[in-house]
Amino acid sequence: MLMLRKIIKLIIILTFPVNNIFAADIPIIVIAPGKTPQSLSTVGSSVTVIDSDKINESSHFSLANIIDDSSTSTNMFQAGGLGANTGIQLRGLEKRYSTVYIDGVKMLDPSSSDGSFYMENVMKNSIDRVEILKGTQSSLYGSNAIGGTIHIFTKKGREGNHSNFVIENGSNNTKNFTYSVDGADDKFHYYLGLNKLLTNGISAMNDNNEDDQYRNDGIVGNFGYKINDNFKIENSFRYADTFYEYDAVNSSYADINSTDNIEGSYTLKLIHEKDKFKNSLIYNKLYIERATTNHAKAYTNYFGYRDTFNFLGKYNFNLDNKIVYGIDSEFDASRYPVDSGVTNKEHDESIISQYFDFQFRPFEKLYSTFGLRSDDHTTVGRKTSGRTTVAYQLDGNSKIRSSLGAGVRFPALYDYKYGSSTIVDKGGTLEDIQSERGLSFDLGYDTYIDNLDLGLSATLFKTKQKNSILNNARTEWVQMNATGVNTSEGIELNGNWKPVDKKISLNFGYTFTDSYDAATCDPDEKAAYADNECRDIGSKVQTAKVRVPRHAIQSRINYNISPNLKSSLKGKYVGETRDFGNANNDYTDVILTNYFVFDIETSYNLFNTYKTFINIGNILDKGYEQAYQYSSMGRTFNFGIRRVY
Repeated sequence: MLMLRKIIKLIIILTFPVNNIFAADIPIIVIAPGKTPQSLSTVGSSVTVIDSDKINESSHFSLANIIDDSSTSTNMFQAGGLGANTGIQLRGLEKRYSTVYIDGVKMLDPSSSDGSFYMENVMKNSIDRVEILKGTQSSLYGSNAIGGTIHIFTKKGREGNHSNFVIENGSNNTKNFTYSVDGADDKFHYYLGLNKLLTNGISAMNDNNEDDQYRNDGIVGNFGYKINDNFKIENSFRYADTFYEYDAVNSSYADINSTDNIEGSYTLKLIHEKDKFKNSLIYNKLYIERATTNHAKAYTNYFGYRDTFNFLGKYNFNLDNKIVYGIDSEFDASRYPVDSGVTNKEHDESIISQYFDFQFRPFEKLYSTFGLRSDDHTTVGRKTSGRTTVAYQLDGNSKIRSSLGAGVRFPALYDYKYGSSTIVDKGGTLEDIQSERGLSFDLGYDTYIDNLDLGLSATLFKTKQKNSILNNARTEWVQMNATGVNTSEGIELNGNWKPVDKKISLNFGYTFTDSYDAATCDPDEKAAYADNECRDIGSKVQTAKVRVPRHAIQSRINYNISPNLKSSLKGKYVGETRDFGNANNDYTDVILTNYFVFDIETSYNLFNTYKTFINIGNILDKGYEQAYQYSSMGRTFNFGIRRVY
């Protein structure tokens, strides 16, 4: 153990992280931190950018796996192989405390039990970039953004006319085909991408060896037209039709479960820009349908609908000072079967919001923001959120940054209407369920050392969250707010060593997360419950948030063997995690063991037009669990060809 600690410490000292935000390269421009383009070097929030090169070069099919490999404090868990439920937790908080946006559409699923969006059906091929904004962001992005937000931007047309394709084959009889066309001129730009993925898959649960198949048929489009110098129209849409077989959790049931999903989203933007003003009218539509078949061959449909009408404005006082302001009108509805599966219930909620974010430069080296938001929820009423950030540039290559945010999460439709025992069933009212609240703080340091070609980043973070909504034996299985305060704190270390005119480069990231789940393990309430109901004695892992490791390391060594031949070795370590039990172990909490996984990616350019690649995943064929009794991919191979231009 002592030797392992020394090795980890040496790696941290010698190597550190992700984006060269102060390098001599073209400055990185981000949108997510303030809903407006700005240089990453002036941003006070913690932001990770995953660009198109990293996405295109990855051996993964799913975007969620790329996010998991590319950023600290973005813990991913997957309940099986390709197509299985995939959640991402930011900074040690449950997935419901972060929001996912695709081209500005908030992918909040009204038909899921907590409003979360699972990312297993988002393929990488039509994705241009991802911006992960960490820390509470409710002042800009409203409900659920207590842990942060994940912004996904799809590809747009490039100047001229282009077509691209990718053909891949891999283990488990996996076949992936994508084709896209795109183009742009002075007035018009377009992009249309198609994908089809088929795989025999692996067994979702590790108590059997049968295959659970997965299919994903998708289409992504972006179209824009510039009417004149001041006015333009933007359209984007995404449609995914997927089918996945999965296993019943209870090992005594027949494994004939399946889910047939449709995910559709659309956004329309009318943008007017003149002088110091830029104003946008935005309509977003989200439609999600799930048709499930369980072990008893019962067929059930779930529907989620989301419409938003937004106004987003920006006024530039000068180059260094501006204000972003807006009005959001969000309407959620769902059709959801009660737990008996016999009848459907319908319910809807709405949120009307007003917000502003003032971005200013009070001193030459100091950049700051201050924002407030007011959300008026149909049932809960009006709640406010706020955020402030600062970024101080020490010199041309270094900055100190910090952010403080207070956020909110409103109850999901399931909490009100669809639980096995709702608050109304027990004699209460809907108003008895209050919104969840969160408060986060972080302090970071970013630098770039020219003579070493080394980018470094370190961040301390802490989040408190209260009023958790849950149902368990303590609440008599009624959806209600729990007592106690949940916490998550830790450190993120990142580094990127990319020497000029060298064949080798190195990326490294380490996250330490000390999380505490008071909702399921509150010391003040321990005496009133059986020992297996509350585990506040023992290791920190036993009282941690579920599926959140205390230690996680990711690294990547890139080697350019020749101008056309490149190879990479990726490594990931995930420490022990706590997970809930299930019917197979009488619902007793478990500790999942730590694991190492290594991947190799190799590509070769042919004639400056085509790229061939071969990838080996989990080369040591390590068996591990990201969720209790669910399988993970063993050693896999995939190879293919991609037309570059």
